[in-house]
Amino acid sequence: MAHPLILIPARMQATRLPGKPLADIHGEPMIVHVWRRAVESGAGDVAVATDAPEIAAAIEAAGGKAVMTSTDHQTGSDRIKEAADLLDPDRHYDIIVNVQGDFPTLAPSAIAAAVKPLADPAVDIATLAGVIDDEDEKTAPSVVKLIGSEIAPGHMRALYFTRATAPYGEGPLYHHVGLYAYRRAALDRFVSLPQSPLELREKLEQLRALEDGMRIDVMVIDHVPRGVDTPPDLDRARAILKAR
Repeated sequence: MAHPLILIPARMQATRLPGKPLADIHGEPMIVHVWRRAVESGAGDVAVATDAPEIAAAIEAAGGKAVMTSTDHQTGSDRIKEAADLLDPDRHYDIIVNVQGDFPTLAPSAIAAAVKPLADPAVDIATLAGVIDDEDEKTAPSVVKLIGSEIAPGHMRALYFTRATAPYGEGPLYHHVGLYAYRRAALDRFVSLPQSPLELREKLEQLRALEDGMRIDVMVIDHVPRGVDTPPDLDRARAILKAR
């Protein structure tokens, strides 16, 4: 039986929206909204991994668990690796789920869906995608597209991720959602690897795993949660959550 641990990396140093984990959304910090979504998913135990005492205090005040990590991490993957080792040195948890701390509108069901492909022992990492409906998003480099091969309805094996408009021709395009479920050994392997050529070229961390031969499977969900990076993003998140 799988034992997932959901970790939410969060730091204060955001250039376009400083201090965004503590940005107020209807009376609560954004990071608390993300933590609640993760708890509501029922997919596993939940903790926030941070280097900021203010973030830890906000989570603990809401009744959650926070773990303090190094200030030197370059990526969220590195931060959750340290957090997993600190919280679980005996390796009881065999799946580590990385939920971005700026996804307050993420549906709890999406977190649960991301874990499902790891029931297949051949899968190293699982993630999410949604069909692109907006024509502008199809050509926007800021929208990462998944190219995958269908295994079953709503379940794909990732072949590539790109900022380009791909694949060519008729058919749906898929917007990658940056939420990952790692087999514990796969996370260890991933963070030990050097950055790969395609990762550096596309500026997409997950290509490091594909270039090393790791298998990434993808569940297709019916919504694409938007990260909060700017003040307009924050206003949009407030409006979405107010309407729920």
